[in-house]
Amino acid sequence: MFPGNFVATTPDKPAVIRPATGEQLTYRELDERSTRLARHLRSLGLTVGDHLALVSSNDLRVLEVYWAALRSGLYITVVNWHLTPEEAGYVVDDCGAEVLIVSADAGGAVPRDPNQLPHVRHRLVYGGELDGFDSYEDAVAAQSAEPLDSQPRGQDMLYSSGTTGRPKGIKPSLPEGEVDTTMDPYTAVFAPMYGFDSDTVYLCPAPLYHAAPLRFCGTITSVGGTIVLMDRFDAEESLRLIEEYRVTHSQWVPTMFVRMLKLPKDVRDKFDVSSLKVAIHAAAPCPPDVKRSMIEWWGPVIHEYYASTEGAGATFIDSAQALAKPGSVGHDGVMGIVHICDDDGVDVPTGDIGTVYWEREERPFEYHNDPAKTESATHPDHPTWTTSGDIGYIDADRFLYLTDRAAFMIISGGVNIYPQESENVLTMHPKVFDVAVIGVPDEEMGEQVKAVVQLVDGVEPSDAVARELLDYVRDRVSHFKAPRSIDFSDDLPRTPTGKLVKHKLRARYLNAG
Repeated sequence: MFPGNFVATTPDKPAVIRPATGEQLTYRELDERSTRLARHLRSLGLTVGDHLALVSSNDLRVLEVYWAALRSGLYITVVNWHLTPEEAGYVVDDCGAEVLIVSADAGGAVPRDPNQLPHVRHRLVYGGELDGFDSYEDAVAAQSAEPLDSQPRGQDMLYSSGTTGRPKGIKPSLPEGEVDTTMDPYTAVFAPMYGFDSDTVYLCPAPLYHAAPLRFCGTITSVGGTIVLMDRFDAEESLRLIEEYRVTHSQWVPTMFVRMLKLPKDVRDKFDVSSLKVAIHAAAPCPPDVKRSMIEWWGPVIHEYYASTEGAGATFIDSAQALAKPGSVGHDGVMGIVHICDDDGVDVPTGDIGTVYWEREERPFEYHNDPAKTESATHPDHPTWTTSGDIGYIDADRFLYLTDRAAFMIISGGVNIYPQESENVLTMHPKVFDVAVIGVPDEEMGEQVKAVVQLVDGVEPSDAVARELLDYVRDRVSHFKAPRSIDFSDDLPRTPTGKLVKHKLRARYLNAG
């Protein structure tokens, strides 16, 4: 299934709406423009298995480029446009893209020196002009909208968010078959699970370079629904759009839930969100109190899945299960079987903490250009078991609970401490806007647990506030796990998708030492 399947039945139905500009793209336009771009890419000599990269803000044309690649048998890498030129250039070069497409407002993320991108042979820009780039619109207009004789299905090749270091490219195998008859895995799993269909109105508040928003938008346009695409997340504007467009489905990260919950009650209550059937969240752990508050507000429409860009496996949990199993990210069995293993790869008893591995029939991914990383993510004794580095445990009902990522674990006095527990508590304090708990060097203990807090507007940092927050978390978490100290910061390093970039935060303290 793909947008072209709906041209005969609903050609003038909006496939994508961008409220910030009033623009929209119908199914006829999406099909025709992606066809024209696919023809242009073919005229440049790109063939099945070749690669293009896209660096763009949230623009309707992202979906055109995405579907042009997917109907041409190409790999597409969508790059975070908030990166520095050096960081973005690394991704574009590493993926081997021969074509680079950029939105003009994201041009600052692209290296100026062409020699930094030796694989790139062709450059296109839309939404303005950039030196060294040809016009995207001219390239599209010059091609025919007649369907190509052969349209082998392509695939995205996305990069991990790099919260613990350099982003890693995850390269899946190309599907076998034509784009109009071969369903992608996301649509196959999520469409029946969440009821995505032609009546779906899907709000996308997140950037399209992230895996979940991009793939969910691909799914919606695969089944004939409508995407309401925000330029960027804003708590009150999200609620307004749900009401205006009678949004039925949406996808969030927990940070967005926190921002909406911290709106004044009279602001939250003035918007009608009763059209929502399914509100999905993923990408980061959700504190149980946050999830409970969202269910009380929106009703039992909150669904969570735990997965990764790698696609190693997934768990799923609905509102009723979340209330019965607070803190769980769901049960396994739909996409892989969970194994909790110790440092030697041995399965640990139920309830014990260890590394989360996924058992699949085949290893579902490999890291591009990095066989050593692929090997490190693979179980030492089981070549089809893989991990993305998360730590957790599973209960007797096979519900999975995450304690943190291995890279974020703090070792203080020889004791393993998982900072997520304290973060979950502090997140809900009314004076806390954002928080990260990290380990910082300590001569006696090796590492000391520290909370770095961004306060809500109107609250000034002080020793009294620090003491209040420390007492608050120590009343709810064992003292040895709780922060020993609190620092205040004007902001915390998060990706626009809500993930804490802890290695950058820890670097401040390591460099200071």
